[in-house]
Amino acid sequence: MKWTTIIIVVLSVIVVAGVGVWTYGFFFAPDSVEMVSERWARSGHANAASVAFTNWADREPPEIPGVCARCHSMDGYLDYLGADGSTPGVVDQPVLGISIVSCRTCHDQLAHTMTEVTFPSSIVVEEHTRSVNCMHCHQGRRATPGVDETLAGLELDVVDEELSFINVHYAIAAATLLGGDAQGGYQYAGKSYVGRWEHVPDYDTCIDCHDPHSTFRNPDQCSPCHLNVVTHADLRDIRVSDIDYDGDGDVDKPIRLEVASFQAALFTAIQNYAADVIGEPIAYDRQRSPHFFAAADDGETATGDRYDSWTPRLVRAAYNYHYVHADPGAYVHNARYVLQLLYDSIEDLGQAIPVDLEPFVRP
Repeated sequence: MKWTTIIIVVLSVIVVAGVGVWTYGFFFAPDSVEMVSERWARSGHANAASVAFTNWADREPPEIPGVCARCHSMDGYLDYLGADGSTPGVVDQPVLGISIVSCRTCHDQLAHTMTEVTFPSSIVVEEHTRSVNCMHCHQGRRATPGVDETLAGLELDVVDEELSFINVHYAIAAATLLGGDAQGGYQYAGKSYVGRWEHVPDYDTCIDCHDPHSTFRNPDQCSPCHLNVVTHADLRDIRVSDIDYDGDGDVDKPIRLEVASFQAALFTAIQNYAADVIGEPIAYDRQRSPHFFAAADDGETATGDRYDSWTPRLVRAAYNYHYVHADPGAYVHNARYVLQLLYDSIEDLGQAIPVDLEPFVRP
């Protein structure tokens, strides 16, 4: 090969490579810090006025309990990681004041190297993506083993004055996503439960579907497969399965409404159980803690008095009923798992009161 030919080839490679680099930089350049910061500022993680960060502000001193600080403050999460040189896996330093979830929370060096998440069930799950940070906090605080431990040795249908509602907590998407692999819902003995919801390869983790900074969801990512999705509101209409789970003959309605049918049936069973077996009507208020209250004269409206007549059977059913409310996106995160939880709760109450499960199909 002549030297002129070699020179031309080398120059051509350089030009092509240069054009490729320029093209990548033009079309695929990383977002600027300003763009990322603007998206983050619109997220709940940045809302310093949120109750999630201000709940302890009126205390003197305004110290966040360690079990809460892990997820409700940047300082607590970094302490939990051991980024301050302390023991990893526990918050062992006082966390005072308000520290929102900002850049360093998820971009600390230790946060980038984590590959495991321990769920409240004590089950350790491997996660080799940046979603590992999401899972550390969006997992709830309760799980099947803890509920079973609380109820151990008690008669299922006998009121125990030491019992109270067991709250899984809030924003528990990771627990729902993992399903039976994490046991975040109350799973009845002898029943099988689906594990992690496997979506599609490019949209299979928290940050595949949620922008990691704004936490928003982009419907354009869903529309190529979910043809009905055009706007953000359309995400509520997603459905894949053609199984008529609630037996109403409609296999085109959103899976969210199938879940809602199961929820409604469970709450009816909870109310009937409370009134007929316990003799104390019960009401539910999603917006107010502790969520389950004594019912007013109409048998449905919540009073200001917390419900205190708990049996183990009612505790388990109420746990799962609230669980689905605690994850508003449960129908996307793992619809089959929550349908199983709801179905089994109704079935279990059916050991003490009449229930009609004939129309329903358990996934």
